[in-house]
Amino acid sequence: MVKAVMDRVFIRLDAKETATRGGIILTDDHDYERTIGVVESVGPSVKSVKVGDRVLFHVFDELPSYDPDVVVVRENSLLGVFEND
Repeated sequence: MVKAVMDRVFIRLDAKETATRGGIILTDDHDYERTIGVVESVGPSVKSVKVGDRVLFHVFDELPSYDPDVVVVRENSLLGVFEND
Protein backbone atom coordinates (compact mmCIF):
# COMPACT_ATOMS: atom_id res chain seq x y z
CA MET A 1 0.00 0.00 0.00
CA VAL A 2 1.08 3.57 -0.63
CA LYS A 3 1.06 6.25 2.06
CA ALA A 4 -0.74 9.42 0.96
CA VAL A 5 1.00 12.79 1.31
CA MET A 6 -0.22 16.35 1.86
CA ASP A 7 -3.99 16.66 1.22
CA ARG A 8 -4.29 13.53 -0.93
CA VAL A 9 -6.76 10.72 -0.32
CA PHE A 10 -6.43 7.22 -1.84
CA ILE A 11 -9.84 5.67 -2.50
CA ARG A 12 -10.58 2.04 -3.42
CA LEU A 13 -13.53 2.19 -5.81
CA ASP A 14 -16.65 0.12 -5.26
CA ALA A 15 -16.86 -2.94 -7.52
CA LYS A 16 -18.49 -2.47 -10.89
CA GLU A 17 -22.09 -3.56 -10.80
CA THR A 18 -23.01 -6.52 -12.99
CA ALA A 19 -26.78 -6.13 -12.53
CA THR A 20 -29.24 -3.45 -11.53
CA ARG A 21 -31.34 -3.63 -8.37
CA GLY A 22 -34.22 -4.81 -10.53
CA GLY A 23 -32.15 -7.73 -11.84
CA ILE A 24 -31.23 -6.46 -15.30
CA ILE A 25 -27.80 -7.80 -16.25
CA LEU A 26 -25.38 -5.11 -17.41
CA THR A 27 -22.98 -5.84 -20.26
CA ASP A 28 -19.29 -5.00 -20.28
CA ASP A 29 -19.86 -2.17 -22.73
CA HIS A 30 -22.08 -0.43 -20.16
CA ASP A 31 -19.40 1.90 -18.84
CA TYR A 32 -20.02 4.46 -16.13
CA GLU A 33 -17.88 6.48 -13.80
CA ARG A 34 -17.48 5.04 -10.31
CA THR A 35 -17.54 7.86 -7.78
CA ILE A 36 -17.99 5.97 -4.51
CA GLY A 37 -15.32 4.10 -2.61
CA VAL A 38 -13.57 3.38 0.66
CA VAL A 39 -10.66 5.49 1.88
CA GLU A 40 -7.41 3.48 1.96
CA SER A 41 -4.91 6.17 2.89
CA VAL A 42 -5.00 9.84 3.88
CA GLY A 43 -2.29 12.47 3.91
CA PRO A 44 -1.30 14.29 7.11
CA SER A 45 -3.22 17.46 6.09
CA VAL A 46 -6.55 15.64 5.67
CA LYS A 47 -8.97 16.35 8.53
CA SER A 48 -12.43 15.45 7.18
CA VAL A 49 -12.07 11.69 6.55
CA LYS A 50 -10.20 8.72 7.94
CA VAL A 51 -9.16 5.32 6.63
CA GLY A 52 -12.21 3.08 6.25
CA ASP A 53 -14.73 5.87 5.54
CA ARG A 54 -16.99 5.34 2.53
CA VAL A 55 -16.98 8.54 0.45
CA LEU A 56 -18.45 10.19 -2.62
CA PHE A 57 -16.04 12.23 -4.74
CA HIS A 58 -16.04 14.41 -7.84
CA VAL A 59 -15.27 12.20 -10.83
CA PHE A 60 -13.32 14.79 -12.83
CA ASP A 61 -10.77 15.38 -10.05
CA GLU A 62 -9.49 11.82 -9.75
CA LEU A 63 -6.00 10.71 -10.73
CA PRO A 64 -5.05 7.13 -11.58
CA SER A 65 -2.76 5.23 -9.23
CA TYR A 66 -0.83 1.98 -8.93
CA ASP A 67 -4.09 -0.02 -9.13
CA PRO A 68 -6.97 0.49 -11.62
CA ASP A 69 -9.46 0.20 -8.75
CA VAL A 70 -7.74 2.89 -6.64
CA VAL A 71 -7.86 6.61 -7.40
CA VAL A 72 -6.22 9.62 -5.78
CA VAL A 73 -8.12 12.83 -5.07
CA ARG A 74 -7.46 15.97 -3.06
CA GLU A 75 -9.48 16.40 0.11
CA ASN A 76 -11.44 19.31 -1.39
CA SER A 77 -12.70 16.97 -4.17
CA LEU A 78 -14.62 14.89 -1.64
CA LEU A 79 -18.34 15.58 -1.79
CA GLY A 80 -19.51 13.60 1.22
CA VAL A 81 -19.02 10.79 3.69
CA PHE A 82 -21.66 8.05 4.01
CA GLU A 83 -23.03 7.57 7.51
CA ASN A 84 -24.24 4.27 8.97
CA ASP A 85 -23.10 2.40 5.90
